[in-house]
Amino acid sequence: MTNYSVPLSQLAEVFNLSIAYRATNYEDIRILVDEVSRPGLPLTGFFTHFEKQRVEVLGYVEMTFLDDKSPEERLVIFDRLFAYQIPALVISRGQQPHPECIEMAKKHNITILLAQETTSYVISNLITYLKSALAPRITRHGVLMEVYGEGVYITGESGMGKSETAVELLKRGHRLIADDAVEIRRTSSSQLVGKAPKLIRNYIELRGIGVINVAKLFGMGAVKEETPVDLVIDIVPWEMGKHYDRMGLEEHFVDLLGVKVPCVTIPVSPGRNLAVILEVAAMNNRQKRLGYNAAIEFSQQLEKQFEKT
Repeated sequence: MTNYSVPLSQLAEVFNLSIAYRATNYEDIRILVDEVSRPGLPLTGFFTHFEKQRVEVLGYVEMTFLDDKSPEERLVIFDRLFAYQIPALVISRGQQPHPECIEMAKKHNITILLAQETTSYVISNLITYLKSALAPRITRHGVLMEVYGEGVYITGESGMGKSETAVELLKRGHRLIADDAVEIRRTSSSQLVGKAPKLIRNYIELRGIGVINVAKLFGMGAVKEETPVDLVIDIVPWEMGKHYDRMGLEEHFVDLLGVKVPCVTIPVSPGRNLAVILEVAAMNNRQKRLGYNAAIEFSQQLEKQFEKT
């Protein structure tokens, strides 16, 4: 896992933020945290627990508070705020910065950005974007497909037929997210999102054929940029005499970035239709998430039958 950052210039471009004052190091400023603050208390001089790595946003309330202050008081307020070297100050609702704000921004070399949208809209969208861009992530070998709306991450040793199974699933109307390498991000404490590294996006490698472009061969509807990781399916060689779970009462999970994801192990032997099995696994996983477990229901029916006899 690596710590990621977002260039301030990229943030300004994505959200169409105009520049009221551009710091001399504007192109080098990077956002390191996924939280955004409204500096209400800091404007009054209270800086205990102030997080200086956050982007600060001034809304209508804060600007009204500043309007009631004298120019000398505003100089002191912005001097104290900008002394913490925050990444940037964003002013929402199309409001213009006070002259004292620009003066202190020049003194402390702080970028001032302007947004036309409402304060709540700016803050919520900035946080959503930063949480995705700065999410912890890992890259793992495997194939990621969307099967009946379920994000199915297929793992297994090389040569087990993962890519071939993916092609069969594509022919059956499902969608490819990543082949060979899957980038997995933790977007919340309980959710993982998978996507393909940009270089190999939309491509599949088939032994004996080579690399194919899925989007051009099967159509744009056959690919998707990203999907939640709902189920891990581990494909393993069939071993004679080894015990495999036949009822499905035992639930297994795999830990990815601190999130437990349901995991199913499927032994491979000649004649097994992996694509169909993966479809059933995806549908069964969805039923479990919705509260229905066929294995438990069947086990209860057996117990009732035994009680009668």
